[in-house]
Amino acid sequence: MRLALTQAQRMNLATRVLQFRKKRGLTQQQMADELGVHITQIKRYEAGTSQPSVDGLKKIALLLSVSTDELIFGDTGRDPAEHLKLHFEAVARLSADEQSTVLEVIDGLLLKHQARLMLDRTTPKVVKEKTPAKRASVRQAK
Repeated sequence: MRLALTQAQRMNLATRVLQFRKKRGLTQQQMADELGVHITQIKRYEAGTSQPSVDGLKKIALLLSVSTDELIFGDTGRDPAEHLKLHFEAVARLSADEQSTVLEVIDGLLLKHQARLMLDRTTPKVVKEKTPAKRASVRQAK
């Protein structure tokens, strides 16, 4: 299964690249020169019509002095929600065996979730046919 950035995620990346570039006081041409790409490519990144490769993303992050997580996910990064953080901190205090058990339970739940998603995608939707009586009532209503 291949994951790709959605249009909204691309636009967020584009917006953040633009904001960080301006914050650093760089022009598009200066950024292009530093990254070794044509200015057109920078314009595409900032317009959200193109996305950098992983290597390109690393170079952009280094140039703009930000993390790749900041570029991709914004201020929130990929941190878990606050209520989950507290649980993970508590798990960190468990013994190695207990931590292993917690990880197995989480892995099992994630697999179950992924299987359910895959099943939902492959299961055809059942379309109920109208009975002759329902068809007649629909015709009368028109």
